[in-house]
Amino acid sequence: MVNTSHPVRIGVLGTHSTGKTTLLKRIEMELRAEGITVARTGRLGKRAAAAGLPTMQHHTATSTEWIIAQGIADELAATGQGADVVLLDRAVHDAIAYFNAALEYRSEIPPRVERERLLTLASTQLPKYDLLFATVLDERQPVDTRHDYDPRFRRLVDQHTHLLLNQNDIPHLKVTSDPDSQAHAIDTALQRCLKEDLG
Repeated sequence: MVNTSHPVRIGVLGTHSTGKTTLLKRIEMELRAEGITVARTGRLGKRAAAAGLPTMQHHTATSTEWIIAQGIADELAATGQGADVVLLDRAVHDAIAYFNAALEYRSEIPPRVERERLLTLASTQLPKYDLLFATVLDERQPVDTRHDYDPRFRRLVDQHTHLLLNQNDIPHLKVTSDPDSQAHAIDTALQRCLKEDLG
C-alpha cells in the first residue's frame, strides 16, 4: 500500500491531442494492477465551456483563473476520497500556457500584474506535485476529427508550455509520441508510486 500521509500527485500538461489523457489512463491501469487506489481529474476545458467561459484561442484571465481554481478544487476533492495516487489531467500551469498562447494568437498583451497574479496562483501548487509530465507536439500524429483545432494555436500552446516550464525551472519529464517515451513515463510513474510502499 502507498503511504497515505498524503497521496502521490502526478500531473500532465501540454497542447491538445498529444496523448495527455491516454497517458494518465495507462498509468492508472498499471497502478490499479498493483493494488494502488487512484483518483483522476480532468475535462476542465469542456467544463469551462459548459459554464459559459471562453476556451482555446479565446481564453481570458477570467477563464484561466476558473480553470486553475477548479483544478485545485478537483485535486482536493480527489485527495479527500482517500486515494493513494491522484492523477491530474491538465496540471495548473497548463492553463497559463493556454492563456499565453491565446494572447499571442490574438496579438494581445495583458497587464503585467494580471499575468503575475495568475502565475503566482498556479505556482502555489507546484510543491504538491511528485511528478510532472509535459507532452510534446508531433504534428505527424492524427488529430481527433471531432474537434476543429486551429493548427497555429495548437503549436503556440506547445511552445508556451515548454517555455513556461523552462523559464520557471519547473521539474518535469518530456513525453513524446514515441512508444519508448510513453513506456518510460509510465514506468517512471509506477516506480515513483511503488517507492512510497510501506511494505
